[in-house]
Order: sequence, then structure tokens, then C-alpha cells
Amino acid sequence: MEQNTKQIRELTKEIRIGDRVIGGSYPILIQSMTNTKTQDVDATVEQILRLEDAGCEIVRCTVPDMEAAKAIGEIKKRIHIPLVADIHFDYRLAIAAMENGADKIRINPGNIGSDERVRAVVEKAKEYHVPIRVGVNSGSLEKKYIEKYNGVTAEGLVESALEKVAMIEQFGYDQLVISIKSSDVMMCVKAHELIADKTPYPLHVGITEAGTIISGNIKSSIGLALILNQGIGNTIRVSLTGDPVEEIRSAKIILKTLGIRKGGAEIVSCPTCGRTQIDLIRLANEAETLVSRYPYDIKVAVMGCVVNGPGEAKEADLGIAGGLGCGVIIKKGEIIRKLPEEELLAGLKEELDNWQA
Repeated sequence: MEQNTKQIRELTKEIRIGDRVIGGSYPILIQSMTNTKTQDVDATVEQILRLEDAGCEIVRCTVPDMEAAKAIGEIKKRIHIPLVADIHFDYRLAIAAMENGADKIRINPGNIGSDERVRAVVEKAKEYHVPIRVGVNSGSLEKKYIEKYNGVTAEGLVESALEKVAMIEQFGYDQLVISIKSSDVMMCVKAHELIADKTPYPLHVGITEAGTIISGNIKSSIGLALILNQGIGNTIRVSLTGDPVEEIRSAKIILKTLGIRKGGAEIVSCPTCGRTQIDLIRLANEAETLVSRYPYDIKVAVMGCVVNGPGEAKEADLGIAGGLGCGVIIKKGEIIRKLPEEELLAGLKEELDNWQA
């Protein structure tokens, strides 16, 4: 089964986006989308640089007007990852975005307008060698597919997406990425299962409008795991209502947990109980933020008491085990330092800073 599922992903067409490539045997790339006003170049660049630092590999910005389209050129000068322009309704914005340096555009040909307008976008994409992401969303599925399938269904999403792909292919262009998203997790999973063997194009996977940090992470983790573990998907976004940096952190954990990507420290921590005698919740959250900045493929344990803490921490590469207002730092199974509670995070940082040495 593992060999067959790998073939689904690896047999997809390779598509270059700026200096990155998705599809084929290339790694699954992590995406996010800015929530700033794209016209505010400074704010948008600042957010993208934070996303880059967190591990974002492709970023998308909305282009609702011509000012935003023109801002792309300035934004591109100050960032280091490919930029995707998100376009709806006005085909002229897609053209302007490409002329200003967008590395990819995201459109739904169904809301761009006539065939001639779609053709104009495709011709500009050819000229600038810009791939097109064809996006279909359950919230905007066309009436004809809702009527055909008696509601919004996975089958309708797939048929709509393939129709849009055929529309672009008729103009002689095949640098395409497909996304079929739904806020209904199991509908989204089924749609990806249905489309995977019907198209050669790489798939951008995500659960749209997933929700807040808690509900969004749970829904995205379930949906992405079910899809990715079948060998489907070439790039992902975890859609969360909040700081988009959280999307990157979540995506990295999902890929690492599935064994798809390596690198980056993993945090394990106990759920706390009445035996805990340090502020473990604060310490674990601060430690998770700290270790996310390091590329090491290691496990870091943050444990709260003397019952299971030392044993669990010894199973990790690095660990903290708490006591009464203090704790110990454990490295490769050996206690190396005992510190007051307020110095434990700094002690962990010092060990991470010197990990390679």
C-alpha cells in the first residue's frame, strides 16, 4: 500500500513556482496567506518575513484592487519566498499581478468572466511563465453542480475543478496546480480521493475556513492526515483564524508527525496534575516557541513532576523535569544541571544553542 500511495504524489507534474518546485518527487511545501492589507507594503513584508522565519515556503496575498497588484512588485523586492497573487472576479488584476512579479496566480475561472477574459489571463501567464492555481471552494460551487448532485458534494467539487482545468488547457497551457477545498472535512477528503487519479497536476491541500486555533487545528490535522497519508497532496496550508505564523507551526508538526518531513525539534509535555510544582503550562508553551526556531531533528521533553518526569525526559534528546520550584536539565538520558524554575528555559536555550558542538 505504501508504494502505491507514494506513486500518486510522485507521478504528478512538476510545476515551478519562483525558485521552488512542487509535484513529482519534490517535498511537500508549506504555504500560508497574509492577513494584512496588501496595499500596506511595510505591514505585508513584515508579516511575510515572520512567516519565512517560521518556515513558510510559499506565501499568498490577496489582490482586491489595482493598488494591491502594483504593491506586489515592491513586496517581492523585500521577501525571499515565492509570492502567489489571489485573484477574484477582475481578470485585469490577474494580468497586473503577473506584470508586477507574482510567481503564481490563484484564480477561479468561473468567476473571472468570459472565455476571452480567461484567455487573456492565460496568455499573460504564458508570456511570464507564471503557473495558475485553479481553486474551487465548496462555498462557491456553481448552481449546476449543486442541482446535479442534490447539494454540495465531493463529486461536484471534482467535476467543477476538472471543468476549470479543461478551460485553461484549451488555451494551450498546462502549468497548473489544483485546489479543491471544503470546510466539511470528510467531503474534502473524499474529493481529494476522487480527483487524485483523474489529473496529472499537483494538488494544494487544505481544509478551508477551518476555524480558530483550536478547532482549526483539529479539523486540519484530521483532514490533512487522511489525505496526505494516502500519498495525495504536494503543498499544504493549515487555515486558521489568527496569526498566520501559527499555520506554519501547525503544518510543520503535521508533516513531521506523519513522517513526511524531518527536521525541527519535537516537544512532548505532560498534561499536568496535582503533583506539578512548577508553572508547567507556561514553561511548555515557551519551550515550544523556543525549540521551533532550531532546525535540529530532536525530541525535547518538558515534564512537571518527579514521578514520570525524569524517566520520560531521559527518553528525549533534551528534557526538563520539574520539582518544587526548580527542575533538572536532562541530556541524552543524563541529568546535567539543576536550576531554579525561573532559569529552566534559559538553561534549555543554552543547550540548544550549543547542540551541534
